[in-house]
Amino acid sequence: MTNTIPNVSERIIELLEAEGVNTLFGIPDPGFARMHRAAADRGWQVIAPHHESAGAFMADALSRMTGRIQVIVGNQGPGVANLVPAAICAAKEHIPVLFLAGQRHRMLDAQVRRNKFQYTPQPRFFEAAMKYVGVIEFPDQVDEVLHEAFRQAMTGTPGPVYVEFPQDHVNTPVDLGPAAPPERYRLVHQKADPDAIEAAADLLASAQCPILFPGTGVHTSRGHDALERLADVLQCPVIPSWGGLGVLPISHPQVLPYSVGPAVDAVAESDVVLAVGTAIGEPLHYGTGRHWAKGNTDRRWIHIERDPGAIGVNRSIDIPLVGDLRDVMPQLTEALERRKSFQAPAKLAEWRAGFEAFAMEMVLSAPDTAPVHPGRMVFEATQVLPEDAIMVRDGGCTSLWAGLYSAHASRDILWTSKFGHLGVGLPYAIGAQLAVGSERRVCLITGDSAFQFHISELETAVRKNLPIVCIVNSDAAWGMELGVFAGAFGMDRDVEVKWGDVRFDEIAEGYGAHGEFVDRTADVAPAVERALASGRPAVVQVAVDPAVNAFHAPLIEEFATWYTGGYSA
Repeated sequence: MTNTIPNVSERIIELLEAEGVNTLFGIPDPGFARMHRAAADRGWQVIAPHHESAGAFMADALSRMTGRIQVIVGNQGPGVANLVPAAICAAKEHIPVLFLAGQRHRMLDAQVRRNKFQYTPQPRFFEAAMKYVGVIEFPDQVDEVLHEAFRQAMTGTPGPVYVEFPQDHVNTPVDLGPAAPPERYRLVHQKADPDAIEAAADLLASAQCPILFPGTGVHTSRGHDALERLADVLQCPVIPSWGGLGVLPISHPQVLPYSVGPAVDAVAESDVVLAVGTAIGEPLHYGTGRHWAKGNTDRRWIHIERDPGAIGVNRSIDIPLVGDLRDVMPQLTEALERRKSFQAPAKLAEWRAGFEAFAMEMVLSAPDTAPVHPGRMVFEATQVLPEDAIMVRDGGCTSLWAGLYSAHASRDILWTSKFGHLGVGLPYAIGAQLAVGSERRVCLITGDSAFQFHISELETAVRKNLPIVCIVNSDAAWGMELGVFAGAFGMDRDVEVKWGDVRFDEIAEGYGAHGEFVDRTADVAPAVERALASGRPAVVQVAVDPAVNAFHAPLIEEFATWYTGGYSA
């Protein structure tokens, strides 16, 4: 790089770099060509998706895997319009993504005219979803606008932000000095109040049956190691939410997934709950209904949460610990270590054995059929994955099957557990593989309907040499909707739920990826092994029984309570 004064496009790259960002997602439209050039010249990964929304989902996944804000750019008008679905999803999932939107020159933007080409007043379409909406009105504002965007995205509950980048400023030089590090303009570490830490440690030390209740925030903050240390000190049951699955490997002797088997008994017996990185939302019955209405209903709650405004909203909290998870968990762990040596509850081994028996029975009861039983497909596919593989899930029924039948003990599981947004799987897999490079493999288990949302991104994976393995649960239908129609109108009364057979393996080969088609149980694992060995992006299409997939998805009654105010189906 030369020592010339950077233009605004280059300055934005410098500001992002100060935040630890080194990947730029977005189609290299005219308004962002200079930014793409600057990023490539600095050695960044520059990823052009085939759809802006898919690129934003890639940025979303990369943020989840790094704990840092990431960036997607969209060209003025239609390019920005394509970002809206991903913006809403990132807002609901609390993922810090910078949506950097191009716009026409400010004079043209301000004209009182009708029918301007590739123009719409963009910010108003993002205001409801974003934590911050800013416009770089003048070149010298670039630092303050971007700093405010980063500040808002990473303060309290994380979330997406929108910055509009008018064409006026693309090539305007700005001499603002070296880009400041994050600690100069925002809070980068926030510990909890020491008195609250001591009170929480006292309560846990006096508890008869505490439980540790982690959620998705542990994943997105990359707080896995801190959580594992805390769990090791407490020696209590660890009951991850559905979104928190994987914060400790499911093989860990303290893990009992929420609502599954003996976890219900552990919840009922608990007298203190330590909730970490969870909003205690509707899929968790707000910590008051369903499973929580049994046993010690007067149990006490400690909540580690970044946003003080979230404390006590969904349920009352006895001791709030407000701060960043990665800072607060070590605080609490150290306070607990000063008090006593904790012992595992007498029933923990029994509960864990009960969960393992429950999980094994699920697998053993899945028959060897043709087409393949979807739960058996998940088990066969996942048992041959590398131990450190990253799991991505997508689809309705498929996500349920993947959640209960996986034989893989991943610590990284990516899916839209808060929003249930279909089509994120392939972009998420790409973003996750970009995060880990060649050190780990990424496996996507997806429904065939969800896979087709962004199937064109297979070309992106091939172009960037990303060896993701996509296992497609293929029933040629909208599986969950098939069950809905049958329940409402009877069998064979569905409308536009089924669709024609599609050979995803052949489509994959057309993109230059590895393709496999499987319709027998015994062939699933060997096909996945060949896909892994290919070292290329790969698609393994498994023809599954559509009736089993739609009508016998596991824990469907539990899933139905997510729509009923968090109580009963």
